[in-house]
Amino acid sequence: MLVELRAENYAVIDHAIAVFGPGLNLLTGETGAGKSILVDALALLMGGKASADVVRHGAEKAVVACVFESTAGAEAILEENGIDAEGHDVILRREILSTGKGRVFVNNQPATVAVLRQLAPELALVHAQTETLSSFDQAQQRMLLDRFGSISTDAVAEAHARWREALAKLNDLLQGEQDRLRMVDLWSYQQKEIEAARLEPGEDEALETEKRVLANAEKLYAAAMGAFEQLYEGGTSAEGALRAALRHVEELARYDSRFHEAAQQLASARATVGDVSATLRDYAEGINASPERLAEIEDRLALLDRLKRKYGHTVAEVVAFGEDVARKLAEVEDRDEILKTLRKALEEAAKAYRAAASAMSAERNAAATRLAKLAEAQINSLAMKVRFEVGVTAAENESAWTANGWDQVECRIATNAGEPLKPLHEIASGGEMSRVMLALKVAVEEASSKTRKHMPTPRTLVFDEIDIGIGGRAAEAVGQKLKSLSRGQQVLCVTHLPQIAAFAGQHLVVEKREDHGRTKTQIRLLDDRARIHEVARMLSGAKVTDTSLQHAAQMIAASG
Repeated sequence: MLVELRAENYAVIDHAIAVFGPGLNLLTGETGAGKSILVDALALLMGGKASADVVRHGAEKAVVACVFESTAGAEAILEENGIDAEGHDVILRREILSTGKGRVFVNNQPATVAVLRQLAPELALVHAQTETLSSFDQAQQRMLLDRFGSISTDAVAEAHARWREALAKLNDLLQGEQDRLRMVDLWSYQQKEIEAARLEPGEDEALETEKRVLANAEKLYAAAMGAFEQLYEGGTSAEGALRAALRHVEELARYDSRFHEAAQQLASARATVGDVSATLRDYAEGINASPERLAEIEDRLALLDRLKRKYGHTVAEVVAFGEDVARKLAEVEDRDEILKTLRKALEEAAKAYRAAASAMSAERNAAATRLAKLAEAQINSLAMKVRFEVGVTAAENESAWTANGWDQVECRIATNAGEPLKPLHEIASGGEMSRVMLALKVAVEEASSKTRKHMPTPRTLVFDEIDIGIGGRAAEAVGQKLKSLSRGQQVLCVTHLPQIAAFAGQHLVVEKREDHGRTKTQIRLLDDRARIHEVARMLSGAKVTDTSLQHAAQMIAASG
């Protein structure tokens, strides 16, 4: 719900803060105090078009901001746009400079108007006098119908995802097919070249090591045998010295046990020297200074280098490249079979989608008939006499398929006898628009509460001067409907009628006063006593009488 709304240097408002609560929030005040301007400010925060005209005279910029309680959908939109969450709230701010330029902030992070428009459906539906029903487009009308009929789009969404996946696979194979065929000769050559090499992963490193040994055979033999001589064969070899020392230490150990461990260590060292000596001798004997083998290795390494320059940095990458080429060739060779399989999968996915979409269309048509009947009765109870219809048109061509089905939902209305039914956006009167929206919402929420099959949490609903052209019992009916609607969601409404104001859960009054030659606006949340006085003012005008106070108290008591 909307928690707080702020406006600074916006139109005639210098600085104003409104704090809202759950249920029905009503704004009243004298004409020109700035009630509808606050609604316009909220519409701006929902992505409405800005103009430098809204900047208060003499100010450099206008600032409007609000705080909403967050929703799962809003958090997902923030994440998609790279905006960090701000606890359990969503903070929106918009600045409009006197030059006409502006800035947008979401959770105190720079954003765009497009982000505000994405968030709007999750946060609030603002129905201002200055707007048309464009915000209540066909997508919103479909969502309202689905909520009324407790219609789930999950099955259609799942079928649509499978159809899209099958279509993408088929298109991926068909796209660039001519280019693929032109590449077949190249791929075939590459595959043969790589296969003919009979590559083994890591063989280049092993061959480089063998090459170094062969190229330095004489040096390696001399080094190995030199070390062998020093350790084992020479007259002053390490093994001979250790053997002599071991005899002396063993003699000591016969008389003094402290030398037993020293004797064991010398014996171990002698054995180690013997092992190393044997390894050196075997290595030297194994060195084969073969020019033929060296030439063979150099030729093989040259082949590997050539392949690596063409197909990868390592032998493993060359092997992987060859496998990829083989896969592409197999795909081309098996193209007809693959196409047949993909087309069959697409046909089955399309059939499943048609079945799911058709079933949902039937549900929507049944729900549309019920909603039209209920909404027409609700609208006509609000001082209007209309014919109302909810049309559901199935656009079965694939270009119209969506995750929400293929239906186009459109509410149509005739406000005068003998006139044809027309789409809602062609209604001229802002007051009529608000009342139609109110009636629709009440019909949907009452149906939802009876079936107990609630769809996702509805947004904050805002109605500006819904009472234009009505009074008396019709005004009381509007108040009752607003109160009923507010039991399931937050409702904000600007009104001039005491019959409606009496139903407020939170009653805010918008006032303006003169201070040092400038007009200033303030918003007050009324307590019970002040609320009675405000309703009495609305009943009797500027002069509040005891009679009007009594009447106001009775109206408020009756509305509870």
